[in-house]
This record gives sequence, C-alpha cells and structure tokens, in this order.
Amino acid sequence: MNPELARWIVWSSLAWLGLGLVFGIPFVLRGAGRIDPDAQQGSPGFRLLILPGVAVLWPLLLRRWLAGTPPREERSPHRRAASRAAQP
Repeated sequence: MNPELARWIVWSSLAWLGLGLVFGIPFVLRGAGRIDPDAQQGSPGFRLLILPGVAVLWPLLLRRWLAGTPPREERSPHRRAASRAAQP
C-alpha cells in the first residue's frame, strides 16, 4: 500500500471520529431523547455505552435529530402476533 494513501486513510478516520465525538457529547445528553422516547430515561451508563456508536454514525443521527422524526414502529411477525393477541 502506498504510504501516502495509508496516511490519508488514518487522518480521514481520525477526523471522522473527532467530528463524531464533538457531535456525540451534546447528542447523548439531549439529542438521543428527542429522537427516541425510550432514551429519555437513559442512565449515564447507557449514554456512555452509546457514545462510540454515535461517534461512528454521527451523520445519520444528525439528520434524524435535525428532522425531528420519531423512530419507526417495528413491523415484524412477532410484533403483529403480539398486537393481535392483545386485542379483545
């Protein structure tokens, strides 16, 4: 591998993760609860646990946070069976 290419890949990865951490701190404190109601009651341990994933996936989470879209309802065979069983 070309050393210049390897250096570029390393610096790009560091920049991506650096931006992710800068985004991640306010996101885990405020943003996670806005895009997912279940995360509103998240403990500090939960917030620390999601920080690495937020740092990697920050562009997707930023878009959802800015759009303010709620999480989608899960549509799986198990969920459909459970909802049918709950109906009288």
